[in-house]
Amino acid sequence: MTAFQRVVVLGSTGSIGESTLDVIARHPERLAVYALSAYSRIDRLARQAQASGAAVVVVPDDAARRKFLQLWPAGRPAPEIRVGARALVETAADPQCDAVMAAIVGAAGLPAALAAARAGKRVLLANKEALVAAGTLFMQAVRDNGAELLPIDSEHNAIFQCLPHGGRAIAPQAPAPGVRRLLLTASGGPFRGRDLEDLHDVTPAQACAHPNWSMGRKISVDSATMLNKGLEVIEAHWLFAMPPERIEVVVHPQSVVHSMVEYEDGSILAQLGQPDMRTPIAYGLGFPERIDSGVGPLDLARLGRLDFEKPDFARFPCLALSFDALRAGQAACVALNAANEVAVAAFLAGRLAYTWIPRVIEAALEWQAGRASVTLDDLDDILALDAESRAYAGNLGLA
Repeated sequence: MTAFQRVVVLGSTGSIGESTLDVIARHPERLAVYALSAYSRIDRLARQAQASGAAVVVVPDDAARRKFLQLWPAGRPAPEIRVGARALVETAADPQCDAVMAAIVGAAGLPAALAAARAGKRVLLANKEALVAAGTLFMQAVRDNGAELLPIDSEHNAIFQCLPHGGRAIAPQAPAPGVRRLLLTASGGPFRGRDLEDLHDVTPAQACAHPNWSMGRKISVDSATMLNKGLEVIEAHWLFAMPPERIEVVVHPQSVVHSMVEYEDGSILAQLGQPDMRTPIAYGLGFPERIDSGVGPLDLARLGRLDFEKPDFARFPCLALSFDALRAGQAACVALNAANEVAVAAFLAGRLAYTWIPRVIEAALEWQAGRASVTLDDLDDILALDAESRAYAGNLGLA
């Protein structure tokens, strides 16, 4: 059996964080919560800390610290409360923990995920920006420090399960032998069959109504635009050392086949399961063993059919832009992600039409391409370019 693990859950009040806590609670003999972090849902954080017995919580500021203490039951010892972005980084590298679930959405989660890799932790990666914005830096940190990198996105987790790995987490520098293509599946989101002329009037509520998955608002919008799938293409490039021309996206509305690997002999291996994030989370927490996730069996006979189709790039221009950014290089990927975060925030706030999200991203990519080349040798360089890209997008009148 794998050694007992004390887990840090960064972003514990989001959907990934809550699913992680559910899986941990099912295995008290092998898993325990060491620390939790949250940004705004402090009431939920307090409930989670009480239920899990977390030794540490991380909150953004003193106001959140005071609120947490007000919510804590009288007479019960409170966990250690750490405050601020620096505390997130220190907690991710804390010697008292063994594994880190990196589930903070957006570039804010990058420093802590990188710190966990540099500390040689088991990194359960659900934060896309660690690879999208800092793929070279992050993967080198994993290799240099002997960290275990296990992808938690259902698509990358599926690919990892279908690749030969010998029971070891890997950080390859070349594609796995015999692999021809990686096939990432995408549901197509809520607008797969909607008339293109109707998309301009899409509301945030409609964009967040994913047909298969229960996710946060930002990632739900990214799924609707398929920018989320584009980020996953970039992640797959770094995780599996796969060139862009050997990564494809296939629309699969049922979200049952989570991704596939095609081999040189024509074989295709696929990982199937319910659309429930507890499956990849349990795989990462238990690896190399399989542990109960709480997910029920998949009834293929009841499902009846599995459909696949090519993505429509006219309907999903954000996906095409993501491939463009990957081919252009790391700086373009930083600009892509930063501009998208600004555009999606403006859309959710009612300041930007849904169909303008790709236009903002495209403008940011053109701006980045027209600048002098930038050096992205360390985290400060990456964060500086991220800030510049956000400022550019914001100056388009969105923020």
